[in-house]
Amino acid sequence: MSLLLPYEKMWDMPLGGTSDEKQVPHWAGNLIWGFLAFVFKICFRYRVDNRESIRGFWHKSGVVVVANHTSFLDVAFMYIVTRPKQWLRFMGRESLFDNAHGLVGQILSRVGAFPVKRDAADRTSIKRAARMLKNDEIVGILPEGTRRGKGTKTPEIHSGAAFVAKMGHAPILPMTVRNAENVKRKGERFRFPKITIEYGDPVLVGDFDFLPKEDRLDGCTWYAMRECFALSLNVPRDEVDMVALFPGGKDFTAVFAEHPVPRHTTAEVVADIEAKAAAKAAKAAKGAEPSAEHEAKPADEVRA
Repeated sequence: MSLLLPYEKMWDMPLGGTSDEKQVPHWAGNLIWGFLAFVFKICFRYRVDNRESIRGFWHKSGVVVVANHTSFLDVAFMYIVTRPKQWLRFMGRESLFDNAHGLVGQILSRVGAFPVKRDAADRTSIKRAARMLKNDEIVGILPEGTRRGKGTKTPEIHSGAAFVAKMGHAPILPMTVRNAENVKRKGERFRFPKITIEYGDPVLVGDFDFLPKEDRLDGCTWYAMRECFALSLNVPRDEVDMVALFPGGKDFTAVFAEHPVPRHTTAEVVADIEAKAAAKAAKAAKGAEPSAEHEAKPADEVRA
């Protein structure tokens, strides 16, 4: 029956995470992952650095993974390196799902992807992503939207990643796929360079509350993207020239130099999440306990 499952239904089904609901069938995703991981390992000899940053969230919390977009292979590598323990729920542009009479949509949906409308406030997709995060799933977003260098459009950062993270009460995890842009340069043949995927440290949306309300989501996403480019260029974050990378966007360099954003590790973030969950559970349990006066009443009645 899973062979005939309409792919639109899979967008609202869990894939991994901690939900007890019926999940997207895993067999197709496992086959695709196994094939891609095998081929990519041979062709690109890829390695993953700081993998513990993503592994630490497994069954502990949802997380929004963001990356700079330099190659058509970025998404494939983002997907491959989260497996086999975790699944990536990638937020892709809506038009992709209609290609090849829906065949692409069927494949993408079976590996966990779901669509988002470009240049529009897609509330349905945002709520869907937030629900995934609350189910301790991983949501993948490319804040630049379009691949860098494709067409003549000026690169820009969209703040949807921070908004989704805020709605889903989840951290943001920067990452990069280093050297992927050299696989296919314009006018050149395919190359097979060695690829390095590297995760950074988590970024918390709440750390940007010092900014004016209208700048918080933009500032948070800008900061996370600067982390991605620092990983990509293998330089300190302060050396990333965000003005050159995004000439038409707002620059927060001076703001964050004056007000440094706290640094966190995945272990620290997870420990804080677990502590808050334990405190919430204890408060709920205490509220459910009968009061001492209520407990004493039956005893008084017995003595009477």
